[in-house]
Amino acid sequence: MTTGDILLSVEDVEYGYNSRVWGFKRVSIPVLKDVTFEVRRGETLGIMGRNGCGKSSLLRILNGVVAPTKGKVTHPKHISRILLTLGMGFDKELSGRDNALLAAMLQGYTKKQAQESIEGIKEFSELGQFFERPVRTYSSGMRARLGFSTALLTEVDLLMIDETLSVGDQQFNKKAEKAMMEKINSEQTVVFVSHSGAQVNKVCSRALWLEDGVIKAEGDTHEVANEYKQFMNNLTKKGGKSAWQ
Repeated sequence: MTTGDILLSVEDVEYGYNSRVWGFKRVSIPVLKDVTFEVRRGETLGIMGRNGCGKSSLLRILNGVVAPTKGKVTHPKHISRILLTLGMGFDKELSGRDNALLAAMLQGYTKKQAQESIEGIKEFSELGQFFERPVRTYSSGMRARLGFSTALLTEVDLLMIDETLSVGDQQFNKKAEKAMMEKINSEQTVVFVSHSGAQVNKVCSRALWLEDGVIKAEGDTHEVANEYKQFMNNLTKKGGKSAWQ
């Protein structure tokens, strides 16, 4: 339930990187331009847009992984954030248990609180004896299970979800999807990012649409999703591939 408190404020954020052309000339590649919005406590904000529109870069900025080139992101001092993505980083030499402990403590848990949460993470992940083995011995699916379970079962102020997650076999996927929807429908504050407007429309209370690093629309989820759908349908008519799924 939205309380109205502003948990995260993004003001005039721009982001880009430098690249070389033909091996010698440096050019600046813009990714995000003049992005401004707020995330309110208890809401599920959807960010939709085509692949390459800047969604993942924006998530990294929100999570504090990278700094914006311009503008600022402000939030309460002790806000805890976690980015739930298949690319979630782990120390491959440490066991699943040790990685889960570290992840929980990085989110603000004490060592005792982290240890108390571990058995739940182990049980949900269904990794069995592999939970005690180095992550370098894991398949990509097993790493995804560990990341998903650790992020979902760790209490944080802001949960960020990057695209649809495929974390295992069909049975585990159903369990994971159910757990994720329960989290979204609770008082948890969520930023949910997807190229699928239909998916955002289904689960989010408010939405914004990114195109070429610029916010094209923001507000009521259904209205924003309809604008995005119309845009994608027009692209399809011109020979493009629709992201409305």
